[in-house]
Amino acid sequence: MPVEQTTEAVSTESTAAADLTYFAVAPGVRLNVRSGPGTQYALVKVLPVGAKVPIFCQSPGTRVTGTYGTTNIWDNIDNGEYVSDAYVHTGSDGYIRPRCS
Repeated sequence: MPVEQTTEAVSTESTAAADLTYFAVAPGVRLNVRSGPGTQYALVKVLPVGAKVPIFCQSPGTRVTGTYGTTNIWDNIDNGEYVSDAYVHTGSDGYIRPRCS
C-alpha cells in the first residue's frame, strides 16, 4: 500500500525556537537581570535559583567576577534583559553568540 507524502512549510520562527539552547545559571545563584550590559543599568528582575536562560546575543559591558570567572561579557536573554556571563555556564570564557547590535 503506497504511503502518502506531504510537505509542510515550517516557519523560520518555530525553527529558531526549536534550535534555542538554554544555559544553566550557577548553582545557588539568584541572578540579577539588568536592562543593559552592565551593573549601572536598571534591575529588571531577579532569576530564581536553578534558572536556565537562552542567549540571543552578547555585548561587552561592566567587568564582573562570578562563579565562572571574571568577564565583561553580558548575555542578552530577552528584549532589554541582560545577565553577566560570569554566572552562566556556557562552557566557554569567550563569546558563544554574535555581538548584539
